[in-house]
Amino acid sequence: MARQGKNDIFKVEQPEHRNATKDINWEVPVEAVPVPSFGMVYPTSSPLHGKEVVEIRAMTAKEEDILTSRALIKQGTVITHLINSCLVDKDIDVRHMLVGDRNALMISVRITGYGSDYRVRVSCAECGKDSSQDFDLSELGIKRLSISPISPGQNCFEYQLPVSKRIVCFKFLTGADEEDISAVNERKKQLMPDMLIENNVTSRLEYSIVSVDGIKDRSQISSFIRAMPAQDSRKLRKYIDDNEPGIDMRVNMSCPHCTKQSEVSLPFGTSFFWPRD
Repeated sequence: MARQGKNDIFKVEQPEHRNATKDINWEVPVEAVPVPSFGMVYPTSSPLHGKEVVEIRAMTAKEEDILTSRALIKQGTVITHLINSCLVDKDIDVRHMLVGDRNALMISVRITGYGSDYRVRVSCAECGKDSSQDFDLSELGIKRLSISPISPGQNCFEYQLPVSKRIVCFKFLTGADEEDISAVNERKKQLMPDMLIENNVTSRLEYSIVSVDGIKDRSQISSFIRAMPAQDSRKLRKYIDDNEPGIDMRVNMSCPHCTKQSEVSLPFGTSFFWPRD
């Protein structure tokens, strides 16, 4: 997977101030944000087709109203509304963007609003203990799309399962898929609060797999997923994770407990859009 190294792509250039004695308005900065998928997975009818960058306006007090909306938080759509509010091109459907492309926008929006400093609790990979760590969001790298879809403008990719030898066509999940998965899981928790086994693996595979050996019937695909050899499931999920375009969330931390250096995946904690300072 091709990754863009540590970079300054998320650093925002502030515009010059207008004459404060005559005009107190603030010219909202506009930032060009890279699209990790290069727009290769979007149909020709989409404004994202072939797009390598999209423009966003810097986060303002209006977006803070969105972040504090109890209704949007309860619906689980607050981030979608936030990104949509900051996008310059309102024809872009935020819900149907790849999760990785959305993450690039989300991180850039956060930096324009609250800066690149991000303090969050993470678990040490060596000793397992938690600690508060400071990270610089502007130093995160980009995972560019490096595999080709089966056809231009389609979010569909092929992979041969190593054990069953089946040819699977899969897609990278979108914001709408993530919202649906969260909503389904929440309903299951309400209906079955004592449920011992969560079907996180199979449910995500059902959203990711488009066809198996050319068969697109959803009931047959669901049956196959439940009977899929564990090695096939693991290899497929790893292939998807390794090749999914987006932001490289791997960061290095120094543990204050065991003093060892380790690599962790940067979580989106509550302080991401609601910093304490």
